[in-house]
Amino acid sequence: MPRKKPFSNKQKKKQLQVKRERKRGETGSGPSSRNASVERGGERQSDTSDSETTDVRRINQQPFGREGRYDPNRFRLHFEKESKEDVEKRKKMAREKVLQSISDKELEVNINDVYPTDKGLGFPRRPSWNYEMTRESLLRKEERSYKEFLDNLHSRNPPGTLSHFEHNLETWRQLWRVLEMSDVILMIVDIRHPVLQFPPSLYNYITEDLKKHVVLVLNKADLCPPALVIAWKHYMMSQFPSLEIVCFTSHPGQPYSTLLQKKRVRRNVGWSKAGGPTDILKACREITAGRVDLSSWEQKIQRDAVDEQTEGDRADERESVLMEQHSDSTMEMGCPSQELYKDGVLTLGCIGFPNVGKSSVINSLVGRKVVSVSRTPGHTKYFQTYYLTQTVKLCDCPGLIFPSCVDKQLQILAGLYPVSQLQEPYSSVGYLCERVPFLSVLKLKHPSLVEEEPPQGDQKPKEPSWTAWDVCEAWAERRGYKTAKAARNDVYRAANSLLRLAVDGRLCLCLRPPGYSCLREHWENHTDLPEVIALQGRTAEDEGTGDRDDDDDRESSSEPEEERDRDADDDEDGDDEDEGFGYPRTRDNKPSGLTVNMFNVLQDNECQ
Repeated sequence: MPRKKPFSNKQKKKQLQVKRERKRGETGSGPSSRNASVERGGERQSDTSDSETTDVRRINQQPFGREGRYDPNRFRLHFEKESKEDVEKRKKMAREKVLQSISDKELEVNINDVYPTDKGLGFPRRPSWNYEMTRESLLRKEERSYKEFLDNLHSRNPPGTLSHFEHNLETWRQLWRVLEMSDVILMIVDIRHPVLQFPPSLYNYITEDLKKHVVLVLNKADLCPPALVIAWKHYMMSQFPSLEIVCFTSHPGQPYSTLLQKKRVRRNVGWSKAGGPTDILKACREITAGRVDLSSWEQKIQRDAVDEQTEGDRADERESVLMEQHSDSTMEMGCPSQELYKDGVLTLGCIGFPNVGKSSVINSLVGRKVVSVSRTPGHTKYFQTYYLTQTVKLCDCPGLIFPSCVDKQLQILAGLYPVSQLQEPYSSVGYLCERVPFLSVLKLKHPSLVEEEPPQGDQKPKEPSWTAWDVCEAWAERRGYKTAKAARNDVYRAANSLLRLAVDGRLCLCLRPPGYSCLREHWENHTDLPEVIALQGRTAEDEGTGDRDDDDDRESSSEPEEERDRDADDDEDGDDEDEGFGYPRTRDNKPSGLTVNMFNVLQDNECQ
């Protein structure tokens, strides 16, 4: 009989990797994982997020092959699985449903519609404990409490009515620790859709139960028209009067354009040029009321603004930033601090949904890159502490998705769900195309007209109707996306490409507060408009520029698309991209001088 060939080293490594993945899939990646059991004293814990009663899908698998080291998959995103019937139904609808542009009124979103008070849309709380409890008993109590939270949530909301939300208890534990450690909470949201990422239950818990202050950071302010930034700020003030609100952008600069923008290269742009750190300092100074010396923070901001040091000097400065990594033992048995500003140090906790730019805000406050950023939701796994100065430190928390009643397609366009993990991206493309002028922006040609001859004489061509599938097929034709075997248009890849353009802000979808349509003229002539334009790093003249030829804006198909379109943990963030298009421009009229919050004067029903 012929002898079998011995396995090569590459084959052995591949077999070993498959065995590890199978073992990891059997044991889970939460508290029941092998590494978690070792860290918790060797006892195997049950993970309520992976229990048999809940159908959970784990995504964003991280490479891990060394024995005895920290398991990064412990904080993988856990979302409820979708049935195959629902996926196939949406695929069929994407092929058949004709896209129709919606009115501006339908872009207005009320926060009470996203988080209705009668649905029980809260978040899991850490149960009470004392020092007589062992660590294992505390973990079991937390898991029981979390299971009760899920059971109550699903009992009050029928299947399919809730959005994607985090089912991994380990990530919620990270939020508990950050809230307990911090004196002031920086709740960071994306200015394009802030009501999706500001759960009132979390705000009420921080202000009422923990008795701490919240600063709302409207991040990525350069991706919205200035009038819309002002409108969102006043709307959030009307809903939460005691809330401190700050506008922020890590990358100010480019004027708006009515065409699809190329990706801006940010690698050589300093983080210290961000707009908004001074406003955060002012908000914290009002909150602390002199109990913490923040003069060193103010000096750092001024020093970073005029920093013209050489690269060698900057290298020396990088080594001076103190960073602390918190182990599980220090986190799990940590007691909520009753003393604010302990030892004269202000602790700022940065929390928010995935892809809102938390890491970019921290880098901008520090003045250099200390946290890796990515457009992939779930990139930050566990929190770390960075000392901004001797009296100010920052805590970075992983992004968490709270349960809500928002459409799942809108969640995907907001960057809350990894695009690369989508089983059916076409319905989200259709949702986007009904809310942005995709034909004038993408310069698409309908697939049915590609092989047809042009009409003769004065006969006008019939305007074909578009479906989400047609848009994806036309974009694949324009970009040259082809399947490997049959060389057909790669529709799936084209859909992912369009969704990444939306997440990055290059195909920008901006929601609007209630009543914005009838108050548009007021916001476009508001007295705060010059201040917002200056924060965005523009001038009034820049608002009317930006039109370019299609030849200049079109990206080359010869560039390595696999490298540019891949949803990976690279050095880019969702806020590192150019703005969208079709925004209303500011008028030349002088501001009216009216500074009253119109959301308190004119109620929503009067704008209908």
